[in-house]
This record gives sequence, C-alpha cells and structure tokens, in this order.
Amino acid sequence: MLEIEAIGFIAGFLTTASYVPEVIRVARTKDTQGISLTWLIALLVGVVLWLLYGVYIGSYPVVIANAITALLVSTMLALKLKYT
Repeated sequence: MLEIEAIGFIAGFLTTASYVPEVIRVARTKDTQGISLTWLIALLVGVVLWLLYGVYIGSYPVVIANAITALLVSTMLALKLKYT
C-alpha cells in the first residue's frame, strides 16, 4: 500500500504544482484576460468535491493535493475578480 500512496503523493504534487507558475504570472502581470471565470469556478467546485471525497475515504494524498490546489485556484479566482 505504501507504493500506491507514494504514487498518489507524486501525482498530487505534480498536478498541484502545475498551478503555481500561473498564479505567480497573474500576480506579477495582473493580466487575467486569457483565464475563463467559468473554468475557475468549475475547477474550484470540482477540487473542493475531490477534497471532501478524500476526507471521506481517508486518503492523505487526495486531501493534501486538493486542499493546496483549492488554495491556488481560490487565489487565481480572487486575482481574476480583482483585475477584470
């Protein structure tokens, strides 16, 4: 089971980390024109649901990755609303 959790942590890290450059870019440039508000909202709802699912099944990789992703997506949403 440890190998499977390691795969989960690696997958969660990579997918979550993929949002960091975009958050940094938007924070620096204040350019959100190419980012869809509908996409951000749908993504945030989906990530929160994954987070709840992870809590329900007791999966640390799912919980941690989606909690951090929710924070990053919430930041993007706030930047989108601020700079649009």
